[in-house]
Amino acid sequence: MTQRPLALITGASSGIGAAFARHAAKNGHDVALAARRLDRLEKLAQEIQATWPVEAFALEADLADPTTPERMVTAITERGRTIDVLVNNAGFSIPDGFVWTSLEKQQGFLEVTLNAPVALSHLAAQSMLAQGRGRIINISSMTAFSSGGKGHTLYPAAKSFLVKFSQSLNAELKEHGIQVSAVAPGFVKTEFLEANGTAEAMRNTDGWYWQTPEEIAEESWRRNERGVEVIVPGFAPKCAAVLLKFVPEQLLTPLTRKAAAGQYVGDG
Repeated sequence: MTQRPLALITGASSGIGAAFARHAAKNGHDVALAARRLDRLEKLAQEIQATWPVEAFALEADLADPTTPERMVTAITERGRTIDVLVNNAGFSIPDGFVWTSLEKQQGFLEVTLNAPVALSHLAAQSMLAQGRGRIINISSMTAFSSGGKGHTLYPAAKSFLVKFSQSLNAELKEHGIQVSAVAPGFVKTEFLEANGTAEAMRNTDGWYWQTPEEIAEESWRRNERGVEVIVPGFAPKCAAVLLKFVPEQLLTPLTRKAAAGQYVGDG
């Protein structure tokens, strides 16, 4: 019997990650759900298996631990599976000022946001190359195209890295049947805003700019299949991305800094 393709999704316990898991299952993929909150993953796995004729299983994973990516891939291999689709979605942000936050916390951010996607992409790409097909989706952000501001100090740089990394990796792998995309969402209605301390500031943002996790997952999945390298889901974010790319930085920087200041938590 032909085995269904497997999608590994990090940060799958809520928001965009959970939406990707449901969308992958809807499209006939088994799903490996990875995050720290095992109870949520198991509940989502049960929901998915009750809704679609696929297998779903949970992998408790703290990606701040640099050994986690290899252990995750080993656990999947021990189930007799390989990764056909990788969605690097796990992440968080640190609203406080850089020097008023512990170096340990900043390094944990880099481990989750940069090192884990790099490690998982490298590990997953080995089996993808052997099969001559595969897909990697790295969740970046619109902030990748903006000037940095107060707070969330490492976030724009890290998300910019994911865009450039995805572009380079796609250039290397597309001729081997592997599609790599970076996704740069705008404002998305998820728990992420509460977790990073920006929910209150964002509530005053115009509603037409907001998107749902399901909209992000659907467009990103479809456009990655078509080989699009950098995906900005939604009409309004696409317009904003064009402005961020083509308007001179000296004009945009004051606006970016003003917006960032409105979300800034403080100096410790």
